[in-house]
Amino acid sequence: MATVPVAPVFGSIKPSQKQQLLETNYLNFTDGTNDFAQQYLPEIYEQEVERYGNRTLSGFLRMVGAEMPMTSDQIVWSEQNRLHIAYDACTHSAAVADDITFATNATAGPTFVENVISVNQTIVIMNPANGAEVKALVTGSVTAGGVASITVKSYTASTVASAVKIFVYGSEFNKGSQTSSWDGSAGAITGTTNVSIDPTFTQFSNSPVIIRNGYTINGSDMSQIGWVEVATEDGTSGYLWYLKAESETRLRFEDYLEMAVVEGELAAAGSGVAGIAGIAYGGTQGLFAAIQDRGNVVSGFVAAGGLGTFDNILKNLDTQGAIEENMLFLNRSTSLDFDDMLAGLSAGANGGTAYGLFENSEEMALNLGFTGFRRGSYDFYKTDWKYLNDASTRGAMADNPIDGVLVPAGTSTVYDQILGTNIRRPFLHVRYRASEADDRRMKSWLTGSVGGAFTSSLDAMEVHFLSERCLVVQAANNFVLFTK
Repeated sequence: MATVPVAPVFGSIKPSQKQQLLETNYLNFTDGTNDFAQQYLPEIYEQEVERYGNRTLSGFLRMVGAEMPMTSDQIVWSEQNRLHIAYDACTHSAAVADDITFATNATAGPTFVENVISVNQTIVIMNPANGAEVKALVTGSVTAGGVASITVKSYTASTVASAVKIFVYGSEFNKGSQTSSWDGSAGAITGTTNVSIDPTFTQFSNSPVIIRNGYTINGSDMSQIGWVEVATEDGTSGYLWYLKAESETRLRFEDYLEMAVVEGELAAAGSGVAGIAGIAYGGTQGLFAAIQDRGNVVSGFVAAGGLGTFDNILKNLDTQGAIEENMLFLNRSTSLDFDDMLAGLSAGANGGTAYGLFENSEEMALNLGFTGFRRGSYDFYKTDWKYLNDASTRGAMADNPIDGVLVPAGTSTVYDQILGTNIRRPFLHVRYRASEADDRRMKSWLTGSVGGAFTSSLDAMEVHFLSERCLVVQAANNFVLFTK
């Protein structure tokens, strides 16, 4: 029996007036508006367009701080108090012409202020209202038994005003006198007895928070090949979309590590977070909160208003640690204001430019995006802080209350309770949980049964990211927060 050949049927592929594939077209193996690409090869750009440029925000802490391990749920540090003796808000008693009485109760309560002024010390009495001053010799000092008070005799005929400030600048003793130690008994200090002053320090603390993120893709989708070659910001490239997604998850997490310690807040008593039952969410104190709590907040600063407004900040820095090198991280408008302020200054007027922080290399400073200028005895390195400009973070706020921060460069001295000695630490640094058993600075691991992980029967690859960290802002009195 002869085989009957199958004759082709004309029009089995039906023509269409539209540039599209029909249901009957054997080339149509996907659904969508661009199905024609399966039959007619389009001109496809295989490279992604970096519409937003480098989208990462991290780098701030890498420039200004350091990272150090810790092994506890809390980091505690001590900061030295001022060296010299000074008192605010002292009031003058009209009953005795030269008697100055401290306004703060010296016997009890949280407002206790100890009197450590000794007889025969010399003091300056200043009236903050009009700038008048009187120098005087201390003839009597009471540290307990009511209110802390001193009795003085002025060197001039000037009268002593009320509501004054005083500070010790020296002493004067008679010939053949001696300085003996105080025996520690309560009551009046008489004669030439000297008050021995023990060093004091103030303790601060912060607690780390656990930051997590992850990415999941099933095994089938992980095997798909795309049309567009994806390039990641960490250098990875290929035609697999999961490479892009995993890389972006990692980069986003790295930004979270920085943003969390910049924006972090401690859970206040009675807050919603503190009231969550069964879970100890305590928060962490970030950079902005630390400066608002212990630093300097300058509201309504406009650099374009002239050097006078900026010099007021310098005068305040003089009263603090007077750190010579400082970095300015500013939003766009405030940075331009600084440019306007400096535009009319010559190198001679502003003292020239120094790059001490950058090993005196102008090229290095500029490569990092910093421009430097000097005012008085201070060197400043100014840069735009992308975090304050980015439309997906604080740059999205038309009235963003944060205009920038001033961060002192270098290190400060703190007392280490474990070592029992003073050590130097960067003013701004991150502490992360780590021990021989687990390093939680930046953990990443895979689970599932795809992508090299064989930990479960799940037909997917799960990428996990975790970190436990907090920010330490030492000597916050040298930091400045610029606000609206």
